[in-house]
Amino acid sequence: MPRSIRRLRVRHTTRYAYDRTIARSTHRLHLRPIDDWKQTVVAHQLKISPRAAEVEYEDVFGNWTTRIEVNKPYKQLTITAESVVEVLDVDPFAFAKLPIRPPSIPLVWMPWERTMLAPYLMPDELPESELRELFDYAMGFVKRNKGDLMETLFDINLTLFRQYQYVRGCTTVDTSAYDVMIQRRGVCQDFANLFITMARLLGIPARYVCGYIFTGNNRNNGRATSDASHAWVQLYIPNIGWKGFDPTNGVLPEVNHIRVAVGRHYLDATPTAGTLFGPAAEETLSLEVEVTEEPRVVVAHAS
Repeated sequence: MPRSIRRLRVRHTTRYAYDRTIARSTHRLHLRPIDDWKQTVVAHQLKISPRAAEVEYEDVFGNWTTRIEVNKPYKQLTITAESVVEVLDVDPFAFAKLPIRPPSIPLVWMPWERTMLAPYLMPDELPESELRELFDYAMGFVKRNKGDLMETLFDINLTLFRQYQYVRGCTTVDTSAYDVMIQRRGVCQDFANLFITMARLLGIPARYVCGYIFTGNNRNNGRATSDASHAWVQLYIPNIGWKGFDPTNGVLPEVNHIRVAVGRHYLDATPTAGTLFGPAAEETLSLEVEVTEEPRVVVAHAS
């Protein structure tokens, strides 16, 4: 049966400006999309100004990572990544047709499974009282869905979309899952972090996904649009594997989502991170992300 492929082009530009000269710096980049059976990187190009030495490698999470080192003094640094990605149109609910249904909550993991999944089962280190409130909140979803694993996860995904406000600039990278639950607002990173924390407290392995989302460049959309990096989650479901959930938009990721990096949390998958050497300098950061659909229609045939 033929399957369609959506071809998307991404241009991601990061500009750093400093009020004094930076002697040298090193940076870790997650800008090249993941290449697997669901999405294929047709082309990828990285441009850096000023020029820098580059080393590309696969990190411990399986992400394509580039390490750059700028050895000449500078006051401005521009990093531009252009990628063309083909995303296979796969039914996100295809697992429902499988003969083996996922188990109910609580999940039981074999010792070797728990060892392998341990990094994705440990929630953030928060005060016990806050973790208990987060656990009680998560258990509320379990109880009203009578322990059904997938119904519970669908419920959480839709609730974070419907009951939480998307408000730019209201949180920081240090905002905790508890703060988001109490304030009922945030951005995609916050909703992903809250979902991850709730899942882990329920014994469901969860990891952070950083990437892009194509929305047709509709700037009037109040939620996550394609003018910034996007974040969502993947949960490890027995007999299914890693399954994506996008609580910001209340959907399961499909042909509109481009995965770039995964990890335990934001810091593992962040698009750019660096270390500056020399006197302290004030930094100004600006981002430009554009996701467009290629006009050519590609059709693939399933084997």
